[in-house]
Amino acid sequence: MTYSSNATGILLAAGLGTRFDPSGVQNKLLAPLPDGTPVVFQSARRLLSVVEQVVAVVRPGAEKLADVLNDAGCAVIFVIDAERGMGATLAAGVRARSDSEGWIVALGDMPWIAPQTIEAVARALDGGTTLVAPYHRGERGHPVGFGRAHREALSTLDGDAGARSLLALNPVRRIDVDDPDILRDVDVPGDLSAG
Repeated sequence: MTYSSNATGILLAAGLGTRFDPSGVQNKLLAPLPDGTPVVFQSARRLLSVVEQVVAVVRPGAEKLADVLNDAGCAVIFVIDAERGMGATLAAGVRARSDSEGWIVALGDMPWIAPQTIEAVARALDGGTTLVAPYHRGERGHPVGFGRAHREALSTLDGDAGARSLLALNPVRRIDVDDPDILRDVDVPGDLSAG
């Protein structure tokens, strides 16, 4: 790690991934990338390359996923109301580390984001920016950084919109990056090997 942020990473990993496997048998976050690394393990390690602490949020019953995240170096919390959506899981992650200087929120199904992108978000957040996001060719991606000023709003989120309302209602510091992977996630099995 060349840069170590004061922020806490929040890795959202509580979704069902029904587009990946409608039967619900295979968790897309545990699916192997071409080199054999589980999707969520790589997502976690990329985030941990910039922040010292990552709280990974999973749904009850996802013990295998929790084990992989623990092996990656994350603190794992099980969120009973994960079915309420991304907002509820993000709120739980923030409440788990409510004393943090800020939070860098990443998604478990986005394993290709460049560590330099995460570092750019972290540096802006550590420098006093209260809301920061990377953009590629004008489109906002992940991860998103939130300062302490947003703690109360984040900790009361609910539903499936995540933090979209905060992003819509507050000025966002835009960091333009040459990293198309801030927009790339795993939705279907073909995404695992797509260049």
